[in-house]
Amino acid sequence: DELADYSERTGLRMFRLLALRCRGLLSAASGDVEGAVDTLKDAAALSAEIPLPFERARTLLALGQVLRRGKQKRLAREALEQARAGFARLGARRWSERAVAELSRIGGRAPMRWELTPTERRVAQLVAEGLTNKEVAGALVSSVRAVEANLTRIYAKLGVRSRTELAHMLAGTETS
Repeated sequence: DELADYSERTGLRMFRLLALRCRGLLSAASGDVEGAVDTLKDAAALSAEIPLPFERARTLLALGQVLRRGKQKRLAREALEQARAGFARLGARRWSERAVAELSRIGGRAPMRWELTPTERRVAQLVAEGLTNKEVAGALVSSVRAVEANLTRIYAKLGVRSRTELAHMLAGTETS
């Protein structure tokens, strides 16, 4: 409640976000899963408006955990995948691993959008090494257009928006 009061006094939305996330987690801990989901959905909506990607990913992780406990598998998977992608973009490997662990607790085999095909992995690696699309096409005996199509799929699967983000993400996963 102190965080919420502070947020009201200062107008700083970050503290409102933290207060909502804490309140949602406390509701879940006390057994009020429905109330927790509602509060964490509010927190997730607010986190989309604030330029704090780590806090957004943490909020989506919390929401995904509570949704999973509430047996809302599809929604849980969506929130957890977004959290995992957010952590991965930031190079927060341990947090990304937590999201992946939560995803593994959801029953059934979900289509894991971030799993790359062997060709996509090779294209991603070459791009991360600094090769141009033309150089990648030459190395793989492929066309530039095919490389571009692979990159489009890679970006979507991994939740990255640029070659630089892709390189940072791959560098973060190689150290694990």
